Amino acid sequence: MKTLARAEDRAEISRRLRSLEPSSERRWGRMSVHQMVCHVGDTFRMATGEQPLAMMQGPLAATIIKVIALYTPLPWPKGKIQTSVEINQGSGRGTAPTEFAADLARVVALYDRVTAPERTFALSPTHPAFGRMSEGDWLRWGYLHTDHHLRQFGA
Repeated sequence: MKTLARAEDRAEISRRLRSLEPSSERRWGRMSVHQMVCHVGDTFRMATGEQPLAMMQGPLAATIIKVIALYTPLPWPKGKIQTSVEINQGSGRGTAPTEFAADLARVVALYDRVTAPERTFALSPTHPAFGRMSEGDWLRWGYLHTDHHLRQFGA
């Protein structure tokens, strides 16, 4: 099971993030590659607690959804997952794209900070759709979420 807790999985995602180009074309969904980069950054800020988001589910639904999304072999559906309104690039929310190279560099730096084996901060205790999250849950989610969006753009 891939997770950002493993060095080889962290390196894979890092390499794929760095391979993105402004011309990368989406295979599904509505975001441009630039919007996706900003969205991924917003979600890593969510994991650190720097980007607060409202809960989307009740505790029971969140727990069930978390187990299915993080710990079953089912692939995440393309273009069907609802994101938190506060970071929904498709509706003009979240961090606005400015200059691609600078935005990508900021996301890579944030990714490196969040995935560092020795962190100086704690990951947020909750996810807006999955409820209570352990560090292991966050690192599994971080791999799956970023992988989902990188596949969206062929990276």
